[in-house]
Amino acid sequence: MPEEKYVERVDAVVVGAGVVGLAIARALALAGRDVLVLEAEAAIGTGVSARNSEVIHAGLYYPPGSLKARFCVEGNRRLYAYCAERGIEHRRCGKLVVAASAAQAAGLARLRRNAEACGVGGLRMLAGAEAMAMEPALRCHAALHSPDSGIIDTHALMLAYQGDAERAGAVVALGSPMAGGRVLADGVQVDVGGAEPMSLHARLLVNAASLHAQALARALEGFPPAQVPPCHYAKGNYFSVSGRSPFSRLIYPMPESAGLGVHLTLDLGGQARFGPDVEWTDSLDYDVDPRRADVFYEAIRSYWPALADGALQPAYAGIRPKIQGPGEAAADFLIAGPAEHGVPGVVHLFGIESPGLTASLAIADHVAAIAAG
Repeated sequence: MPEEKYVERVDAVVVGAGVVGLAIARALALAGRDVLVLEAEAAIGTGVSARNSEVIHAGLYYPPGSLKARFCVEGNRRLYAYCAERGIEHRRCGKLVVAASAAQAAGLARLRRNAEACGVGGLRMLAGAEAMAMEPALRCHAALHSPDSGIIDTHALMLAYQGDAERAGAVVALGSPMAGGRVLADGVQVDVGGAEPMSLHARLLVNAASLHAQALARALEGFPPAQVPPCHYAKGNYFSVSGRSPFSRLIYPMPESAGLGVHLTLDLGGQARFGPDVEWTDSLDYDVDPRRADVFYEAIRSYWPALADGALQPAYAGIRPKIQGPGEAAADFLIAGPAEHGVPGVVHLFGIESPGLTASLAIADHVAAIAAG
């Protein structure tokens, strides 16, 4: 579309109004940028941000020096402070990572060393008896206690980010998908679909489209396709139990290759939910197959043997945007600006899965720093 047909010039466009996109919009607006957030859906945070465990992670699992490790540890500290300042409901309930056997206990020790190398503090190794005294329904050989893990009202967090961004002058446009665009000599053409299609001329484009980030990057004419990584969908199913949880802390088994195992998390009302598992998929199908409960029972009873038959009900499912595929080593966040791909005015965020919620404030400041040059 010729430049003379642009209806508006904007400083910065952020695509995606999930928790990370809104955090980025907030950071850019607070830095004095004129920000427009494009969201394809009719409400904020209806994708990955609405379908997760709502856990504030401490940063136990990630390789020291990785973006995930750095941003999770920093984000944990800042998120608790932000929630306290804004009155966002949350709970620093703590977490037990449990070993079912002596062989797994050696893995706990390695996990602790890794976490401490990442800057995580306050960790304690517990004998099985000590852990079970803390959580009488638990059965384990040993455990690692993480006091700085917690839970949060994700939607309230996103509303706070949106409010901060809008007070600083940002605009959130719902029902406004990015339909394509092209790289220009002095910015980016952004084609907007929806009820009122238009084209914008932006100095900065930040692609925080999560599950759709790779497709959006490929739709940007002039951006090198070789700089777009693959995207693999890892579906995570959750099951719930009725009634109040017998646990007051999060309970996690030893992590597995593509996730953290079928763990027990709590909502702010005290109800337990279990998941996610890992189901590789090619589609955005959020239905939960009740038959998957058979595997959940076995996994959960490794640490909660009193779980009754028939107690699990399908709850919901989420889909994680992974850069790595089945059987491949876990990948770090990929936040690619001009220094990485050579295209001025464009920042892509790929593979932003867990701990993206916890890390959102740190990710946002990193993107704002890239944008500032």
